[in-house]
Amino acid sequence: MKKVVTLLLFVTGTFASFADNSNGSKPNVLFIAIDDLRPELGCYGDTVAKTPHIDRLASEGTLFQRAYCQVAVCGASRASMMTGILPTKTRFVDYLARADVDTPNATTIAQAFKESGYTTLAHGKIFHKSDDTADRSWSEKPRGTGLSHKVSYDPATTETKSERGSGLFYESVDVPDEAYTDGLVAARTIEDLRRFKESGKPFFIGCGFIRPHLPFYAPKKYWDLYDADDIPLAAFRERPKHAPESLRGSNEFKTYELGDYDLESDAFHLKMRHGYLAATSYVDKLVGDVLDELEALGLAENTIVVIWGDHGWHLGEYDFWGKHNTMHLATRIPLIVKAPGKPQGVSTDALISSVDLFPTLCALAGIDVPASVQGKSFAAVLSDPEAAINEVVYTRYRNADAIVTERFNYSLYENGEEMLYDLQIDPGETVNRVGNPEYKSILSRLRESLKEQIAFAESASI
Repeated sequence: MKKVVTLLLFVTGTFASFADNSNGSKPNVLFIAIDDLRPELGCYGDTVAKTPHIDRLASEGTLFQRAYCQVAVCGASRASMMTGILPTKTRFVDYLARADVDTPNATTIAQAFKESGYTTLAHGKIFHKSDDTADRSWSEKPRGTGLSHKVSYDPATTETKSERGSGLFYESVDVPDEAYTDGLVAARTIEDLRRFKESGKPFFIGCGFIRPHLPFYAPKKYWDLYDADDIPLAAFRERPKHAPESLRGSNEFKTYELGDYDLESDAFHLKMRHGYLAATSYVDKLVGDVLDELEALGLAENTIVVIWGDHGWHLGEYDFWGKHNTMHLATRIPLIVKAPGKPQGVSTDALISSVDLFPTLCALAGIDVPASVQGKSFAAVLSDPEAAINEVVYTRYRNADAIVTERFNYSLYENGEEMLYDLQIDPGETVNRVGNPEYKSILSRLRESLKEQIAFAESASI
C-alpha cells in the first residue's frame, strides 16, 4: 500500500538508471551507512525521535518497512552486504569478519563500480576495518579522522573506567559537531562532493557514521532536544514467554563504565534511551549536512542516495541492550532509497535483505552483477511499492539460523532449541509459539524453508 511518509530509513541513495537520465550520464551513488541504527525514526512512525533530515529523505524516496540484515553484528553484516553473499556458520560470523578473509575472491559493491569507471571513496565506517578489500574496492585509500569513537571531552567521563578500559557510557558536552569523529566524516564527505562537482566524474562515496553506537557521546545540544520526562521506557521488559535458554542479549554495553546504576532500574533504562536518542539526532543532523551539500551543488538529481543501518538494536526490550541475536528488533533495519525518476514519499512492506542492495545498485546504474552475488535486485519495488521479490529473508547469529516471512520469525539453534514468533498478532515477540499445537503445520513448513535457505547460503560461488 502506498503511503506518504515523513521519515525515511538510513540506507538510501538517489538510485538512477541510464534510462532515467535524460543526459545519459552515469548516476552517482552516495551510500550512507549508520552503525546500530534501528528504525527509531520519525519516518518509521516513532513519535519521540527527532530525525527531520532522515525523515526528509524518506519523503523524497522509498522507505522499506521490512528490511533486514543478514547478521546482527557490525563486521559480519557489512561484509555480507558489501559482497552480496549470505553468511554461514563459518562465513561472516562476528564483528571481526572480513570480506578479504572469508570471501577473498568475491567482488565488492565498490569494486564493481570502480571497475565500471567510477571513482570510489570511503569515509568513516563502511567495512568494520577500513583496510578490508581496500585496494580493490576504493580508488583512494580510505581516509581516517584520527579520532577514536571513544574520544571524550568531559574529565568525569574517564575518571572511572570499566574492566575493559572504557569510560562512562554517555557524555553530554557543549562541543561542536566536528569534535567527534562522525562530524569529521561528514565534513570530509562534503569536501569530496565539492571535488566531484568540479571534476564532473561519476562517483560512489561510502559515508559511514558510528553513532548511535555506544558510547553515547554527542554534543549537548542533541541531548537537550529531549526532555527526560517525555522519553518512554520499553513497552515490555520481561523475557519472552517460553523463550529457550539459548536466547541471550548482548553484553557489549557492559564493556563501558556504567556508574552506580542498578541495571534493571528505570533510571538506567531512561539514561540509555536518552543517550541513544541524542546520538541518533546527532547523526541525523550530519546526514542533513551531507544531503544539503549534495543539493546545493546540483548533484542530487543524478545521485542515488542510500541510507542503511547495519543491524537493529534492543533498547531495553526483554531487558536487552544491543544486538547479537535473531529477534526481530536485532535484525530489522532502517533502509531508505531515493532514486531519480522513482516515486517519492512512498513506503513498502516488501521483504528485503541487505544482500539485495548490491544487485539493486548495479541494476540502477547499468552495471553487470557479479556471479558471486546471492541477493536479488529490488529495483522493481522502487517503481512499484506493491512488488515483492522475496518470500523469506535469511538471517543468523552465531549458534542460530533464522528466517523472517511476512508473518513469522523462526529461529533454530544448533542445540535444537527453536523460537517462533507470530508478528501479526504479537509484533513485540513476547510469546514463543513453538509449543503451541495450532502452529504445528506452520512450524513444519518454516523448518523446511530454513533448510533451503541454509543450503542456498552454503552454495555461494566464492
